[in-house]
Amino acid sequence: MKIEPLRLDGAWLCSPSRFTDPRGSFVEWFRGDLIAAATGRSFSICQANHSTSRRGVIRGVHFSDVPPGQAKYVYCATGGIVDIAVDLRSGSPTFGQHAAVMLSADEPRALLISEGLGHAFCALTDDTSVAYLVTTPYDPVREHTVSPFDPELALPWPEDLGDLTLSDKDRDAPSLAMAVESGVLPTYESCRRLVD
Repeated sequence: MKIEPLRLDGAWLCSPSRFTDPRGSFVEWFRGDLIAAATGRSFSICQANHSTSRRGVIRGVHFSDVPPGQAKYVYCATGGIVDIAVDLRSGSPTFGQHAAVMLSADEPRALLISEGLGHAFCALTDDTSVAYLVTTPYDPVREHTVSPFDPELALPWPEDLGDLTLSDKDRDAPSLAMAVESGVLPTYESCRRLVD
């Protein structure tokens, strides 16, 4: 597995190998030991999630309180997505910036996102299937959202998908500036302490 750091501290693109033969293919899509060796941190799986989405569905930008935080390992098993990590850590040198990658079943890759980074994706095909491994269980009290359409974030959503579909929570999410003002964002310092 090739593991490459992205432009945001705490985000990596993981590219596993695909093995094919007359029966089909095989992908070892997660390796905790290789992730630990490449990133200097362990990834203890606490919960596994699976979503299916139709073309044009946007999920996010989601993040959780730090501590405890929630790191994510995101893999697209069928279809394809534009997957985005957003730096929501107050005081970070890359605060408000993002890293976007394409994940698809055609080219198996995964996005590893550290605690404090926001996560969002857009499904590019019908019946897109995404699996998430996370380090802490879902807790609605600790989960938050920032608007995926905030002009300040300028996230690179595809323009050729027609009407985009969001949950009510994501559609009504505050802007980054509103999240800053409310004090809900994690700090870069608290995220670094957690990882260290």
